[in-house]
Amino acid sequence: MEGISGALALLWMVFAASQAFKIEISPGSPVMAQIGASVSLTCRASGCEAPAFSWRTQIDSPLNGKVRSAGSTSTLTMDPVSFENEHSYLCTATCGVRKAERSIEVQVYSFPKDPEIHLPGPLQVGQPVTVTCLVPDVYPFDRLEIDLLKDNRLLKNQEFLEPMEGKSLKNMSLEVTFTPTREDMGKALLCRATLHITGVDAELRERETTKELQVYVSPKDTTVSVSPSTRLQEGGSVTMTCASEGLPAPQIVWSRKLDNGNLQPLSGNATLTLIAMRMEDSGIYVCAGVNLAGEDRKEVELLVQEKPFTVEIGPGPQVAAQLGGAVVLTCGATDCEAPSFSWRTQTDSPLSGQVRSEGPRSTLTLSPVGFENEHLYLCTVTCGSKKLEKGIKVDLYFAPRNTSIQVSPSSILEEGSSVTMTCSSDGLPAPRFRWSRQLKNGQLQFLSENTTLTLTSTRREDAGIYVCEGRNLAGISRDEVELIIQGEQSVINELLLVLFWLC
Repeated sequence: MEGISGALALLWMVFAASQAFKIEISPGSPVMAQIGASVSLTCRASGCEAPAFSWRTQIDSPLNGKVRSAGSTSTLTMDPVSFENEHSYLCTATCGVRKAERSIEVQVYSFPKDPEIHLPGPLQVGQPVTVTCLVPDVYPFDRLEIDLLKDNRLLKNQEFLEPMEGKSLKNMSLEVTFTPTREDMGKALLCRATLHITGVDAELRERETTKELQVYVSPKDTTVSVSPSTRLQEGGSVTMTCASEGLPAPQIVWSRKLDNGNLQPLSGNATLTLIAMRMEDSGIYVCAGVNLAGEDRKEVELLVQEKPFTVEIGPGPQVAAQLGGAVVLTCGATDCEAPSFSWRTQTDSPLSGQVRSEGPRSTLTLSPVGFENEHLYLCTVTCGSKKLEKGIKVDLYFAPRNTSIQVSPSSILEEGSSVTMTCSSDGLPAPRFRWSRQLKNGQLQFLSENTTLTLTSTRREDAGIYVCEGRNLAGISRDEVELIIQGEQSVINELLLVLFWLC
């Protein structure tokens, strides 16, 4: 009986030991491992004080990982995970003559980045554009689904169900073509990618990217206004204002076109003001309206002309000089820094005067004035390559003199007869004549401006003093004559008086 009891005890101990020795493997199978990440498989034995561990793949391919065993635990670490790690791994634990084995399946996937939204360039209103939603480095891509939405409205959905050929990372994309409008400004494009795999947290199976739309209108209708004009004079100023339409509002850039066709930047303001302009500032100025969608230009040509100088003469275009007196002719130039002067007569006769030039003014002094000074004098002013000429006519004069009246037939007349009075006077210019009759109060009654004054059918009231004046710009000279008009009785009395003296 004792032998039987001992055998039963031994069998019980073996049974108990076999029931107590076991291994567990974690995490649970299957394990979803992200390519490029790190994953650890842990094999833990119980019921054995000093277990021995070994790892292998089901098809005995390389582990492509590192094993670390300590005590009752062994860990297989794969870092980084690659396609070579997609296997069913077996952990074997040996405890004396006892052996236990567990397997765990490792499946790999790749979904490392958020989708990328690609646009070929700035979105222009009315111009069709193709937007691409790219999901990089996907595996397995046959479980990928992509949605592209604009302003929360689905533009396109695509599931990639085509079979895979081999194991590789692949960039998957979805394309949609649409035509932007102004209303799309600020709306959102959303690309959502979903990898339909199990064993991975939901937040790791879905990724999305949002891009706010910026819609552009390429600059157009660029205009330039110029004040005061595109034709300018040296020393003047000009203001050019540029405007251009577009979305967003174009930036204005001013430049000048050089002789070689290149553009010389000038300003980034809408208004360009040029002051104290010179002739070399002439040329083509370019205004460009610029935004991300494009550029629109407008050219304007400025012509800066040499500033014309002016010549003024004095006392005026015609001057009267008194014979024997003095006269000063002046010639002045304005808007010329260094004028040169020359004087001459129209007939190129001697000047018979003294010239003095200083700064912007020149004078010709005639003293004393003689007959040889009666000319048209020309003042020529040279300013750089330009010349201007103006003339002054000098007329000589002296006051009327030797004014006299001749009466025909006589200053004593019979009533009813006629008389002619002729006036003469010396002067330069030739005097003009003015006939008047002196009234009893001493005032003069104007009669005529002819040289000759004729009275016909005279009456006694025509008797009186008649005055002739010779006039020119130098003065007045006068002479007078008294007309006596006798009636018939006066004639008889005169005859009787004559007879009396004869007797």
